Formats: sequence, C-alpha cells, structure tokens
Amino acid sequence: MIPMMEPMMNELRQEAATTKRVLDRVPDNKLSWRPHSKSMTLGQLAMHVASIPGAISKLAQLDEFDVANANFKPPDPSDMKQVQATLDDSVRAAEEYFNGLTEQKAMGPWRMTRQGNDLMNLPRVAVLRTILLNHWYHHRGQLSVYLRLLDVPVPVIYGRSADENPFA
Repeated sequence: MIPMMEPMMNELRQEAATTKRVLDRVPDNKLSWRPHSKSMTLGQLAMHVASIPGAISKLAQLDEFDVANANFKPPDPSDMKQVQATLDDSVRAAEEYFNGLTEQKAMGPWRMTRQGNDLMNLPRVAVLRTILLNHWYHHRGQLSVYLRLLDVPVPVIYGRSADENPFA
C-alpha cells in the first residue's frame, strides 16, 4: 500500500467498526419505516450506509462518472443479515481498492459530470475522502437520528450518546 493511503485505510477500518455498531441496532421489524414521505426507509438508509465504501470504491476506479446514468435509490433489504453482509463485502472491496492504488492513480483526475458538464473534477484521493468517507459519515449520522426517532438506544459513535457512556 502506498504511504498516502495508510491513514485513510486505518480510518476506513475504524469507521467500519463504528458503522457496524450502528447497523447492529437497526430493528428488522422496522425496515419499512420512514420519518417523512420524502425520506428513505430505514432499510434503504441502512443498505445505503452499508454499501457506500464498496460502491464509491467502484466509482473511483472510473476516470469519469455521469450522474445522469445513476440510480440513487437504495434497494430495500430483506433483513438486517443482508445489510450486515453488504457492509462486510463493501468494506472488503474498499480495502482491496485502497491496497491496489498507485500514487499516480491516487493523484490522478476524477470527474463527475452530468451529460458532459463537469460537476466535480478532483484528484481521486479527494474523491475517496469526500464522497466515500465523509458521505458515509453523513448518512450514518442520519441513521442514528432514525434510531433515536424509533426510541432505539443509539450506540457510542465518537464518544458518549444519550444511551451509552464509555467514559463512565
């Protein structure tokens, strides 16, 4: 692995463990619940959170991605075992991608377009930071709010939650 990817790999692994803790709290019998008609269901959001590392690693392998051809609607999982298996596969795919990156490829350009118009033009490593990791944390945060609204105890993410205190 190239040195520039080592800190990101460590972060991916640490955050995968945190994400697993959050996903472990998602109740199987509430997967079709949604907080608002415009929101994803709990199951769709859980599946999206589980699939982000692998899906974005796959996109990062391209030099250009046209969002006009994308389907941004996550599938409804059949149960949480499917979500957990998706997380495991997704993290493994991201680890493999991180391990195989060369410095030239990591620093190489990556474009997001919409029908030929640039929306983003970044070094690939910046895509991994923003769209893979930061995007992942954003949706995991949404998932923790869904849990709170369902009165499911929220696990420790970056310190205590209202339900757990690792410092006590």
